[in-house]
Amino acid sequence: MDADFWLDRWLKSEIGFHQNEINLHLQKFWPLLNLPSGSRVFVPLCGKSRDMVWLHEQGHDVIGVEMSPVAVEAFFSENSIPFFVTKYRDFSKYQADGFALYCGDFFHLLPEDMRGVNAVFDRGSLIALPPSMRCAYASQMHAILPHGCKILLVTLDYPQHEMNGPPFSVGELEASATYAKTGNVQLLHSADILDRETRFREKGLTRLFEKVYLVTHNPD
Repeated sequence: MDADFWLDRWLKSEIGFHQNEINLHLQKFWPLLNLPSGSRVFVPLCGKSRDMVWLHEQGHDVIGVEMSPVAVEAFFSENSIPFFVTKYRDFSKYQADGFALYCGDFFHLLPEDMRGVNAVFDRGSLIALPPSMRCAYASQMHAILPHGCKILLVTLDYPQHEMNGPPFSVGELEASATYAKTGNVQLLHSADILDRETRFREKGLTRLFEKVYLVTHNPD
């Protein structure tokens, strides 16, 4: 799986992974992070997620990274947010009041780009990646995030052999192992959602759990 896969999905508007509503787990569990107003929040592989609007409404500055310019421009246009674009290293950096979205390769971000980040919301980033890329993803997060940064992580857990991802299955053991070397992992929520997710049942899934974790990354 490479960048062209996702760029093509956005060009063809094949974006079943996009959620039009604000994520319920974000609204329920975000207060646990106890962040002061003005905190900086990172949303990896952000697409055009409206969760970023909600985070900004909570008083946070939002930093995102997304490889598709179609997605980034749709975020600003659909939410009627004026923006400007500058060239920044090998990124196109889209900026607005309270938002900075890097259009480019997540793996090209540097620690200086995450300076001041207090928290991360990962609803669709880790589960978008096949197993072969997850170690590199975790290593990059470890490299760029400040010490003590908190991650609210949402995953799906299902028998991987029953369906080809994305979204991919990330079980509890793997979620813990992904961040075990660099953070503390706490399971906050686990629920069977197969009955309400008909599109996954139609693909042959017999079990589908949604899980939410709180990760304290690079703790001191």
